[in-house]
Amino acid sequence: MGDLMNDKRRVLGRGLDALLPSNRSAAAAGTSAAAAVNGEANGNKGGGEEIPVALIEPNPFQTRGRVSEESLNELTASIQATGVIQPIVVRPLAAGKFQLIAGERRWLASRRAGKPTIPAMVRTASDAQAMEITIVENLQREDLNAIEQARAFERLSRDFGMTQEQMAYRTGKDRASVSNFLRLLKLPAEAVAAIEDGRISFGHGKVLLSLAHEPEATTQKLLRKVLAESLSVRQTEELAREWLSPSPRPAKPAAPAKDANVRAAESALQRTLRCKVEIRDRRGKGKIVLAYSSLEDFDRILEALGAAQ
Repeated sequence: MGDLMNDKRRVLGRGLDALLPSNRSAAAAGTSAAAAVNGEANGNKGGGEEIPVALIEPNPFQTRGRVSEESLNELTASIQATGVIQPIVVRPLAAGKFQLIAGERRWLASRRAGKPTIPAMVRTASDAQAMEITIVENLQREDLNAIEQARAFERLSRDFGMTQEQMAYRTGKDRASVSNFLRLLKLPAEAVAAIEDGRISFGHGKVLLSLAHEPEATTQKLLRKVLAESLSVRQTEELAREWLSPSPRPAKPAAPAKDANVRAAESALQRTLRCKVEIRDRRGKGKIVLAYSSLEDFDRILEALGAAQ
């Protein structure tokens, strides 16, 4: 197991080169394009070539739906002070332009900071390769919320035919985590939206999945209770457990045994009247109930009692 984890870390440590080998001719082309616009490539400590920010187009394969405004402002301030430490990754397009593959936040923050250029590594990549790199890079960096991660894994499976084991290896996660993320997409839309908006956590989502074999209305009912009462994951687990295994209803107390004298009187009446007799006695007061099976039987009982017309 230790050797396997070391192998994983070595793959992740190679970064994007593990997904897409460097193309020196493309990098050279990128340098020439940058120099043509900027005069010359500026040196940077992070490596890569200085590419004009204005020549870079956004990534059409981005899996992250939201960028935190607060974190982007913090990164902008950092770039204004110290520059971009780690190069972004782009691929060349026609007319000397480039398309972003990885490093969206650094690119956005550089634009906000008014930087004319940004350090970048230029790679040749097909649409499929660019999409895979984008998804895997975000998953490795954990820049995505739980639903975005789930959808990213779904795309790796659907568009690239990756198994859960392969996705786990490429992103450094264990297979069980990959499986749990994918299962989130089976939740009702209301629950998926709540996780995506941050109103409930990934842990809450896992608990809701425990109700998968119950009617969808049950899952929705639990979700609304969690939201209304701000229940923790542990409280949600306890509530789900109660709903899945409700405590048995207490048995009705057994009726007290009839007094021997009452039972003897019932027997005597049954022999005389030839019908079922029940005496309901409660502290010396009660009822005598006679059962008959037909109108003829009813007339017979009345006659035996001397009440016949």
